[in-house]
Amino acid sequence: MAFEPGAAVVVTDPARLATYGRAFRKVGKSVVVVPLGEGVHAGHVQLIRAARSLLGAVVMVTYAGEEVPDVFAREQVDVVYHGRLGEGVAVSTDLDHLEDPAETASRMGALIAAVNAAHATDLVLGEKDFELLVALQRAVSALRVEVKLHSVPTVRTADGLAMSLRNAAVPPELREAALALPAALTAGAHAAERGGEVVLETARGVLAAAGVEPAYLELRNLAFGPAPSEGDARLLGAVELGGVRLVDNVGVPVGIGFSNLEA
Repeated sequence: MAFEPGAAVVVTDPARLATYGRAFRKVGKSVVVVPLGEGVHAGHVQLIRAARSLLGAVVMVTYAGEEVPDVFAREQVDVVYHGRLGEGVAVSTDLDHLEDPAETASRMGALIAAVNAAHATDLVLGEKDFELLVALQRAVSALRVEVKLHSVPTVRTADGLAMSLRNAAVPPELREAALALPAALTAGAHAAERGGEVVLETARGVLAAAGVEPAYLELRNLAFGPAPSEGDARLLGAVELGGVRLVDNVGVPVGIGFSNLEA
């Protein structure tokens, strides 16, 4: 059967996926992988669209849900790998600075397995998993994996909650409490001009006012070291509500503030 671009051709054999990847690269195509889990939401669709925006790219999605959804064909994905790659494989660099080093190492193993299986030139991930992005970039550099990482801003619901299958599981009666996390991070970011300590104090204050105790609240530089006194940083937080752990993050121009960025 002839290959049809944009028809979301489904493959379940890693060898077949590799054959496609090698063939596309031989004719000069970029092979862009969008790694997904067991479900699809608007944030994932945005990742696919970002991948398709890369000029001349062939877009491959890895998906482990029970049935392949029609959205892949509607979004003109070229190839869908239906199954799991890299199970039981963990890739570790210096992960002690992360909230959950073991989970991050496992997820990196699956991502690098997908890159290798597809012979990918590019990998598209969302900034919601910013810790994973940073750790993966370190691993890619350390292992000399020839793939370019692209990050896509977090997609949010109308009320500000980060789009996530996990976040969707928050009980309805705790939805308002869940909104305290993005509100706290946003408030902290808008205090950036006044320095890192004020950023954290502001975020903690919003969470406290909502009666929500953070499981994790950190301000780091973009390499996950100590936050700079002036420059780009990332404010990351997590809360646990109704048995669901919500994580989120925002960019923070510490010591500068959004109003002064242009100057």
